[in-house]
Amino acid sequence: MRGKFFAVPRRNAIAFLLSSLFLSRTEVSFAESSIGFREQLDNFDGYTFKYPQNWIQVRGAGADVFFRDPFVLDENVSVNITSPSSSQYKSVEDLGSPQLAGERVLKQYLVEFMSTRLGVRRESTILSTASRVADDGRMYYEVEAKYWLILQANIKSFASNNELAVMPQDRIPRLEWDRHYLSVLGVENNRLYELRLQIPERVFMEEEKNLRQVMDSFRVIKA
Repeated sequence: MRGKFFAVPRRNAIAFLLSSLFLSRTEVSFAESSIGFREQLDNFDGYTFKYPQNWIQVRGAGADVFFRDPFVLDENVSVNITSPSSSQYKSVEDLGSPQLAGERVLKQYLVEFMSTRLGVRRESTILSTASRVADDGRMYYEVEAKYWLILQANIKSFASNNELAVMPQDRIPRLEWDRHYLSVLGVENNRLYELRLQIPERVFMEEEKNLRQVMDSFRVIKA
């Protein structure tokens, strides 16, 4: 009785195996296609780009538009534009070389992350700069940086564990954060546009492919 109870007809077993194989392939296919993008198109200000479809928009973030990962809050994308009344850019080459443009971007980061706290040290470095002509015929500059707070674009931040210590040796720095920055600069409508991506360094490698797609999708358009 026991062996007979657990016996499975051969035809049913084959059907089960085939259905399992189909489901496993479907799940893999779904997983591969589940990471999609949405398009942000701003005809009024003159730009467009794609961002991960699960990211959410945040209002009042100080940028023209700002989206972020709902789970990794330090992973985000934003667009900043110079004022139409105070800029007369004709080309991104008005910024000089890509390296000079990168230094300008990094300087702006340092201003934004300036701190008056005692014992805070920031370090930053430009990892790469490049220029490219996109399919719209316009030239864009790309800047990759690290920033630490201790600060590297990479940017890192370090803060002392004892800010009020008199002797420097008593102020032992600890890493507060370490971020990777990716920027794309473009010019249209006499204005400078910057797409900025920010991501914690610890997750950069696993997210890099998606972030590069966001960078590659950025275009400035006539407004």
